[in-house]
Amino acid sequence: MIRLSFLLGILQLSSIGFSQPEKRTDYPNVLSIQTTVQDTSNVEHSFFSDQGAWFAYSLPNEKKDYGSFIGPLLMKMNGVWLGNAFSKIVLKENGKGIDLSTAKASLNYYPGLISQLYVIDGLEIQMELIFQSKESALIQTKIVNLTSKKRELEIAYQLDPIMKAEIRLLEKNGVIVRTGSSNKTFSIVFPNSLEIGYHNNEINLGKVDLKAKGMYENMQVQSYFPGKIVSNQKNAIVFEAEKLANETRWNGYLNSYFNRSKLVDSDKKKLAVKSIMTLMTNWRSAAGDLLHDGVFPSASYDGFYGFWSWDSWKQAVALSYSNPELAKSNILSLFDYQDKNGMIPDCIYFDKTENNWRDTKPPLATWAVYHYYMVTKDRKFLAEIYPKLVLYHRWWYQNRDCNQNNLCEYGSTDGTLIAAKWESGMDNAVRFDNRKMIQSSESAWSIDLESVDLNTYLYKEKKYLEDLAQSLGDTNEAEQWSKEAQLLKKQINSTFYDSSRGFYYDKTLSGEFVTSEASEGFIPLWAGIADSIQASRVSIMISKSNKFNTFVPFPTVCADHPLFNPLKGYWRGPVWLDQFNFAIVGLNNYKYFALSEELTNKLLKNGEGLLSNQPLRENYHPITGKGLNAINFSWSAAHLLILLNNN
Repeated sequence: MIRLSFLLGILQLSSIGFSQPEKRTDYPNVLSIQTTVQDTSNVEHSFFSDQGAWFAYSLPNEKKDYGSFIGPLLMKMNGVWLGNAFSKIVLKENGKGIDLSTAKASLNYYPGLISQLYVIDGLEIQMELIFQSKESALIQTKIVNLTSKKRELEIAYQLDPIMKAEIRLLEKNGVIVRTGSSNKTFSIVFPNSLEIGYHNNEINLGKVDLKAKGMYENMQVQSYFPGKIVSNQKNAIVFEAEKLANETRWNGYLNSYFNRSKLVDSDKKKLAVKSIMTLMTNWRSAAGDLLHDGVFPSASYDGFYGFWSWDSWKQAVALSYSNPELAKSNILSLFDYQDKNGMIPDCIYFDKTENNWRDTKPPLATWAVYHYYMVTKDRKFLAEIYPKLVLYHRWWYQNRDCNQNNLCEYGSTDGTLIAAKWESGMDNAVRFDNRKMIQSSESAWSIDLESVDLNTYLYKEKKYLEDLAQSLGDTNEAEQWSKEAQLLKKQINSTFYDSSRGFYYDKTLSGEFVTSEASEGFIPLWAGIADSIQASRVSIMISKSNKFNTFVPFPTVCADHPLFNPLKGYWRGPVWLDQFNFAIVGLNNYKYFALSEELTNKLLKNGEGLLSNQPLRENYHPITGKGLNAINFSWSAAHLLILLNNN
């Protein structure tokens, strides 16, 4: 059902007229996924996945691995590589091996497709891999005889696991692979072959007669799904039909996005495509206790094998432009676990006993729903989700406003400061140093600090809830949200803005500013809270090179702060692209377009690998531009898509 819904949504979005339809073939290798796997548990590689599959592949980086797709990487609660060159084609002619490492080779990663082409000894060997479903990948191999002589080839596939595995025949045309302690089951089936042989880790397809200028082809179905044996392939598969459906779907993603963004710069378009591909590779289908499809922060980092709440809201906004059905599912995946009081957990996992209920994350869910609704006008979904958004919004005031003054604090359910810091999303931000926890109920504790970003997000939620209530025809409720928003706007400006410094700061419960200039101080511009004078003062702070106008702009704490340390401080200096994007939107809200463009260009020019085929990073060093922490990071991809779309 979800696959059909994706296609219908894409066709609907692609129907808007444009003169030059985008084609995936225009975007080869915008991300390099050539790699060599040596450690089965090291997932810090770039790879390709699609359709929400829980497995992935790379292209070979070394000539010795030519003729194989690197992997597969199998995912569940963590990731393990079944092999480096696990299913490698072996060709012999007259009993002599044909060494593909000496072939003329072309390796390509297109959106939704990876391919290899080899020319050697009068033969052309083409291998293409696409994902047919969340459970299965299809690999087609074509061998063309370029000569005018008949030839006889022996064809086999070498299975070379780099972890302990049991491999046995599966019926007549496939093998099943069970991996030791990881409890993962993988299968390879040749659905259009009558019978195969298997001996000494080699699948043997026998001898093939190749006519002069003739062609031979075969197809594999490689399957994996966590907690399930996927092995039977009863129906014949026409690869070209599957490839066409795959190409139509991916061209739909690209056109849906580009028709909205109106990008013309080729480098920015390649960056947008890389960002879409990053999100798609991090897409996981519903499995285990994950009840809807969602997106990992990064499948290239084992610690991110789950769905995080504010990550999901950010991803959903960007996905609304290209894959709205996945955007909706991504939102629902977290609301599946909303409790009766309205709380949404920080993160959820394949095994729900691992879910983190110690805290939630900043309230951006309504922002995500609003953008999804603006694209799709899905009123049925809006009617279903709206009461849940209201419940979550009210939860904050019931559980995170310890002095009941209508200004909220970050906190935790277990009373620990570390979980309260996690709730902010800015785990070790300077503003949380030397803070204390205050208990307001049996299961609610707050940091003794009212945070400007949190209350700004809540203001913005009220404005979005006002718009959504209007869309549902509830003018009375919309009017109530409007009144609440105006009241909160006044409180934020009177509480958090320091006119002597010209910036917004958190404030202790005793009424003192926490005077570290940091990224939370420009969130009020994103929400349109500041007046023109306040916005001007904040923009001046932003423009200073010793503050935020660094080599890569917008460090999360100003560059002249004594605790500024991008290499050791996760939120003490690195540039995070969500905060960057919020700042740029804020500047644009107040028509500081020249400064906005200057800072955006500095990011794209100086952020390592952004305009090349290197992976998107979790964050960036503001002084050197070096990419930091996790690779192939989803919210970096999401905010780049939002940034490029808005520009």
